[in-house]
Amino acid sequence: MESLRIMNSLDKLRIALVHYWLVSHRGGERVLEALGQILPQADIFTLFYDAARTSSSIRQHRIQTSFLQRLPFSSRWYRSCLPALPLALEAFDLGGYDLVVSSESGPAKGVLTDPETCHICYCHTPMRYVWNLYYEYRARANWLERLTLPFVVHYLRQWDLTSASRVDYFVANSRNTARRIRKFYRRESRVIYPPLEVSRFSVAASTESYYLAVGEMVPYKRLDLAIEAFNRVGGKLLVVGEGPELRGWRRLAKGNVEFLGHIADEPLAELYSRCRALIFPAEEDFGIIPLEAQASGRPVIAYGKGGALETVVGYKPESGIGPENSTGVFFTRQTVDALVDAVRLFESVEHRFNTVFIRAHAKRFDVTRFKTEMGEFICEKMAEFRRDAGLIECRIPQTIEVSER
Repeated sequence: MESLRIMNSLDKLRIALVHYWLVSHRGGERVLEALGQILPQADIFTLFYDAARTSSSIRQHRIQTSFLQRLPFSSRWYRSCLPALPLALEAFDLGGYDLVVSSESGPAKGVLTDPETCHICYCHTPMRYVWNLYYEYRARANWLERLTLPFVVHYLRQWDLTSASRVDYFVANSRNTARRIRKFYRRESRVIYPPLEVSRFSVAASTESYYLAVGEMVPYKRLDLAIEAFNRVGGKLLVVGEGPELRGWRRLAKGNVEFLGHIADEPLAELYSRCRALIFPAEEDFGIIPLEAQASGRPVIAYGKGGALETVVGYKPESGIGPENSTGVFFTRQTVDALVDAVRLFESVEHRFNTVFIRAHAKRFDVTRFKTEMGEFICEKMAEFRRDAGLIECRIPQTIEVSER
């Protein structure tokens, strides 16, 4: 059936954005920023909110938090509130909204909406700790957590499946995530890659001798692999990020590994532009960090699984594709030995990587593409959802030229 012609504009709709929590500024929050720019009139609902760690772009919206926000030290201990998150989300009153867009890597899609409300979920991943990474989380838990976790997670799996049925349309942040949505929820999704602000990054005239690793200090990021590999290789490694594993990983490191903690956007972009390469040992759902390095013209040494396969063009000597037409090197086993071998392979062809090719590859993921594709998707699905209620005009965001720095 031919799609209904859209007659009204998005700015005439009452819109809500639902994001799991606003206590940092990473890839998920950059997606929320871009959604807020597409939908500037939207109200934001979030479980926890720390204004000091939230961008000014997001703070321009009306932000409503859950009752959990009133708990002491909520911005620090929010992960410990996991069993209460479904109740907190269902307490949000979203009555009267025409459109709800949830930004999801936890339970955000579980909000309750009116029958007349179109609910679109931008899914970064189904909840890792209850699905594909459950056994890894359980193995690292203390004895009390191992005792209670099976019961809590069983309840959360049931609720997660139920809440997936509340979504009218899914968007996946990668083909990797789309496969998980299909596997765990039995739902189809449209793949729209997250936004990369290419204009924030630039290519340096020269590089320095250090390698760079960036990420939250949590177990699945596997920064311990990078630390142990450079303990053996001996090269200089700078590690950016903070989190619960920081203390243990500091003890693991030798003197050639330096921890920088949290770094603001501008100095981090400078670190990207001058590193020899980014070390990325995690299996990510998508992973914006490798693209930030590539937008700076720098190659990536990445674990060859998950989202990295969609963002990094890996050099493989047997493939006939040279480093000149690649953006990095993959290692196929998540081990220290495999990462050491990948670093040595990279160093043997390091001089042949092309910064112009690497940055051009990253430009394919620019924020303007995200805004256009998401705007078109929202318009298409609003028209589809409301075809029995009359026509609605929708103004598609126009592609904006992004000037080079």
